[in-house]
Amino acid sequence: MMKFRNIFILIIAALAAIGQPGFAQNRPNILFALADDWGWPHAGAYGDAVVKTPTFDRLANQGVLFEHAYISSPSCTPSRGAVLTGQFHWRLGGAANLWSVFPDRFATYPEILEQNGYFVGSTGKTWGPGKTETPGRQLAGKRYKDFDEFLLQRDKEKPFCFWLGSGDPHRPYEEGTGIESGMDLSKIEVPACFPDVPEIRSDIADYYFEVQRFDTLVGEALKSLEQAGELENTIVLMTGDHGFPFPRGKSNLYDIGARVPLAVMWPKGIPKGQTHSGFVSFVDVAPTVLDAAGVSIPKDVSGKSLLGMMTNGEASTEEGRESIVFGKERHVPSQESPDWGGYPSRAIRTHEFLYIHNFTPERWPNGTPDYEHATIPGAWYADTDNGPTKTLIIEKKDSNEDFKRAYDLCFAKRPSEELYDLRKDPDQLVNVAGEEEYADNLKELREQLMETLRETGDQRVLGHPEIYEEEPYLGGAPKFPGWMD
Repeated sequence: MMKFRNIFILIIAALAAIGQPGFAQNRPNILFALADDWGWPHAGAYGDAVVKTPTFDRLANQGVLFEHAYISSPSCTPSRGAVLTGQFHWRLGGAANLWSVFPDRFATYPEILEQNGYFVGSTGKTWGPGKTETPGRQLAGKRYKDFDEFLLQRDKEKPFCFWLGSGDPHRPYEEGTGIESGMDLSKIEVPACFPDVPEIRSDIADYYFEVQRFDTLVGEALKSLEQAGELENTIVLMTGDHGFPFPRGKSNLYDIGARVPLAVMWPKGIPKGQTHSGFVSFVDVAPTVLDAAGVSIPKDVSGKSLLGMMTNGEASTEEGRESIVFGKERHVPSQESPDWGGYPSRAIRTHEFLYIHNFTPERWPNGTPDYEHATIPGAWYADTDNGPTKTLIIEKKDSNEDFKRAYDLCFAKRPSEELYDLRKDPDQLVNVAGEEEYADNLKELREQLMETLRETGDQRVLGHPEIYEEEPYLGGAPKFPGWMD
């Protein structure tokens, strides 16, 4: 059975909701669409000239486009936990890690909405990978084959909340799908941390192919909403759980790992054509949804509701947060045996700077190259998903300066502190933490980050890192096809 504490949380939330504005009538439906490994700025609404995302662009044009949306952690399990609870992942105990256990003491927004009269369901990838402390607990609602099945079976007397998950654009990819679909590789904007070579352009095109497949999935859901007469009063949120699965992206705290696309549309309640340039976080999703449903927001959430800003049409002018914080604990156990730890790091991002604090610089930031002595045999740079770009950069790291630079940026060990001046270096390639002219900036951002982490209960800085370090990894020995290729 679910632990009494969690039941108590849900009961209190339900009681608190009664009498809230909008509780009884006309509460909006909620459709949350989440891609797996879709990063910023890979959407037409952000100016990408190659990937075609008509559904996302529609939401952006008819609602709010967020230019600075950030995850809590660039790893699937903790990122999704932050969305569901409104808590920074470091507040979730061992669930700050990939393949972990979700504690009963935390309620999720779908559970709270269900207790408050919503019909709740999900499909595809929700929270995880991992398991719940109470076996069989459904953190995002009962599972359905697809959104259409959910719409057919729902109680039409209730508003609904649905989690539309997808496995796209997670690796592996079918090589050549991007080119075969007609993409012009010459127009792809290769990230500045990579060598600009045809193999990498093709790999990005294959990723784009799956981004487009996710966009189509969400587009079909919108058509179903229109046919059911529900689109007008449905809040649709569309995003990805972290950056793309390429070196220096997923499982890293640079923008290509931590920044994600986000658009929100609600025809009945959100004025269209808004662009928000302030910082927003995944921990804002739960309080925003609860606020829209007229349900009291738990007082201990890390995030804040974005509803008022969006519905008042102030997104175009309101800057909101001046900074955002995020971080990483263990992705996979990818260090040299017997070290089962991850690469714990935290970051603060402003419009001018990115500061990253690496707590264990002696470890490999994306996993050991020594697969023979890895904690999990065969784990080769295992915090970066295998693929052509990864293999090419590693195999050719000694061939020329471009590949050596790419290897150092993506896989080499890093210092305890990184600072990037985004006014001069928007791609976050040159670490200026050791330069005298940035000493004051470094000190200020370090202190601001640590203060925020202490205030939000980060056990990494409060003296209890074992809470994260000693959490069992439930994934077993990860299998990486082609790791020796």
